[in-house]
Amino acid sequence: MNASIPAAQLLALAATDSSSADADPVETAEWREAFVALVHAHGPERARWMLDELARLARAQRIGWQPELATPYANTVPVDRQPPFPGDLAIEERIGSLMRWNALAMVVRANQAYGELGGHIASYASAADLFETGFHHFFHGRTDVHGGDLVFFQPHSAPGVYARAFLEGRLTENDLAHYRQEITAPINGARGLSSYPHPWLMPDFWQFPTGSMGIGPISAIYHARFMRYLTHRGLLDCEGRKVWGFFGDGEMDEPESMSALTLAAREKLDNLVWVVNCNLQRLDGPVRGNGRIIDELEKLFAGAGWNVVKLVWGSDWDGLFARDTVGALLRAFAETVDGQMQTFAAKDGRFNRDHFFGQNEALQRLAQGMTDEQIDRLKRGGHDLVKIHAAYAAAAAHRGQPTVILAHTKKGYGMGTAGQGRMTTHSQKKLDEADLIGFRNRFNLPLSDEQATSLAFYKPAEDSPEMRYLRERRAALGGALPQRRTDCATLPVPPLASYARFATEAAGKEMSTTMAFVRLLGNLLKDGELGPRIVPIVADEARTFGMANLFKQVGIYSSVGQRYAPEDIGSVLSYREAIDGQILEEGISEAGAIASWTAAATSYSVHGLAMLPFYIYYSMFGFQRVGDAIWAAADQRARGFLLGATSGRTTLGGEGLQHQDGSSHLVAATIPNCRAWDPAFAGEMAVIVDAGMREMLVEQRDVFHYITLMNENYAQPDVPESAHEDLLRGGWRYDGWQRPDGAPAATQRVTLLGSGAILTEVVKAAQALAMEGIEATVFSITSWSELSREGVACEARLLTSEAAAVRIEPFITRLLAASEGPVIAATDYVRAVPESIRAYVPEGRRYLTLGTDGFGRSDTRAALRDFFGVDAAAIATAARRLLAAAGT
Repeated sequence: MNASIPAAQLLALAATDSSSADADPVETAEWREAFVALVHAHGPERARWMLDELARLARAQRIGWQPELATPYANTVPVDRQPPFPGDLAIEERIGSLMRWNALAMVVRANQAYGELGGHIASYASAADLFETGFHHFFHGRTDVHGGDLVFFQPHSAPGVYARAFLEGRLTENDLAHYRQEITAPINGARGLSSYPHPWLMPDFWQFPTGSMGIGPISAIYHARFMRYLTHRGLLDCEGRKVWGFFGDGEMDEPESMSALTLAAREKLDNLVWVVNCNLQRLDGPVRGNGRIIDELEKLFAGAGWNVVKLVWGSDWDGLFARDTVGALLRAFAETVDGQMQTFAAKDGRFNRDHFFGQNEALQRLAQGMTDEQIDRLKRGGHDLVKIHAAYAAAAAHRGQPTVILAHTKKGYGMGTAGQGRMTTHSQKKLDEADLIGFRNRFNLPLSDEQATSLAFYKPAEDSPEMRYLRERRAALGGALPQRRTDCATLPVPPLASYARFATEAAGKEMSTTMAFVRLLGNLLKDGELGPRIVPIVADEARTFGMANLFKQVGIYSSVGQRYAPEDIGSVLSYREAIDGQILEEGISEAGAIASWTAAATSYSVHGLAMLPFYIYYSMFGFQRVGDAIWAAADQRARGFLLGATSGRTTLGGEGLQHQDGSSHLVAATIPNCRAWDPAFAGEMAVIVDAGMREMLVEQRDVFHYITLMNENYAQPDVPESAHEDLLRGGWRYDGWQRPDGAPAATQRVTLLGSGAILTEVVKAAQALAMEGIEATVFSITSWSELSREGVACEARLLTSEAAAVRIEPFITRLLAASEGPVIAATDYVRAVPESIRAYVPEGRRYLTLGTDGFGRSDTRAALRDFFGVDAAAIATAARRLLAAAGT
């Protein structure tokens, strides 16, 4: 039971809650009294030991019992264990009120002017005190002596963060007046403020994108784990730093929110604190109308191994609990579902007196002497600065477990009849004059009626107590937050020949591009400067991709080392875990692996330390499965490599529909800062990796690279240095294929384009056509999306150029101009991928695309390529038909 509940009340509550089938009430009462006496005589530690012992005994007797994970609906931190509040409570309350007002004014003004802009008032209204307590007392900024805390802000509360930045002088009144107007703001001399936290749009402000529900929670966990990884590997000391995550109770329904809870507990991430804003309301109504979300989340987190701190009731309730010797309050709370609790939030003091305190005589007695206004002002824990501080302090001090604070709040707190606790609260964007005056009065704001109704922003004088306090508290904690920094030293990249000569000068040696990549990665890991910064990541398929040789070379990261002798300990490729291991093997969790990759790929900005992650996975399980997380990584300006192995729809022959990727390049092309590549040859892959590393680590450009790899072995040609520039632009003329002996003189000409796995089929088709007197020019397309983007950019320049008559030809147009005849393009992806360059094929040239549209299926590679019409025979047939149609 909760230590804040008096012994007499515990006994009364237990007696009331006991089963009516109690065979011996006297004996039961003796047990209860004995346990309460034990607590008071020997303390909670002895009581916990005794309960653990009884639980062990119960399990040994196989009686089919285990303890209930939920505790009473009361605060975890009892009154007698609250630390003294270290701040000026009155000033902090005034500052919080100003934040609420400016946030509200920002949203309402935007929607009065432009009804389509949207925005949210109610979420920040419920979370304001949770944020402000952190800003005043817990969130550390990054300094020379402290690496800074990581704070994931609840996205719908962004207006409140902007309101604070306004008081701090980081944003102007004009900026606030252009909330959600990022295009028109610069025209008016203002900075546009993004709807939610978006590092791409506000690169010096927001650190983490959280606007896609569920992405923030899992990202927070893996960032906390990555900080431990950096510390254990001796790269950066992250001790004393915290990851704070502020999320909504409705957001906990997202699978990503819950998917890594056990990892956080297993890794003992006591540098992680979640604050779940339990305002009991989703977008349309109660989160658990017929249940209690706080009880549900407590069971879930406790069962996953987290430390749970319930922040339920404010200080005004302490006296009521102290007077409640019969447990009437806790019984009433236990019987009140969230839908009803939401109704209590929406109604006034008179309603709550009649319908909550009026439930029985015991509750009525507790409310005697209280006015309706006092009942109306009874705070939930998430709105009481003293209680919030106590919960945060307990979480920050806890060791050995991650902590979740379940903070009970009211959605739309203080909005009165305009929105507090109402079904429509989440979407509330407008208030009438009476509502604005009521809000002003509710929070004692220093605004005239005219200022309130005109939604004037308010900022105290620079020398006012509020402004001095605001600056002093943030200065003591290291400066303003959120703040994104990019001051990171460059990282040298070794010469290409030093680690990839085997690929660029392959001389016909057979290998797959997957195996070539793993060999290249192994060589890079040996580099003295770059090697330690590389983060290999895999989602439980390392052996499939041939990475087992890296187990001994660099080890698999484990926060506890290796506590067992692996079954294959005597083998050359034995499994090795180590506390300083370098590989992150995430298990069967693509969501977890991409979250790990994002943490490493943004280390340059989050920690000021450049890291280089390589995440290799089945390509079908990337953009299709965790595309939203990849988009969030793009928003966060990630730098690193994604390797889509076993790519294409015909390379993974026996696996079938859900394993065969025909669309990842199509999706990758939609992400502006993702550069997507489909190399056919090991040498191409090596050149692309080398250029990508220099682009991200030396030039420090905010891009990331997606490279597809195949598991098919075939002869790998040399890739001459003269081709590097072209292949990095998206394609190059490949003349390295062997023309058959005895081929007749050419009478017709055709141009063949291919990429990835299908380029070998293109070459076979060219050889077959050569025997028929048809000369084929073969181009290896390394990136369809790069060619397409460059073509679009050329058209854009043409439209904006003053010399409109001057045509700027795209690279692919110029490249194909050196060939003749109709053009056939074949890939292992849907036809929309090669179709992306159709507009840039030279005028007068027929263009036909071959691809793998439809669902995949299981069979041999030959059968699959025949079925989809992308094998050598289909390509040759297409060439003949186009030539025949052209009459050449």
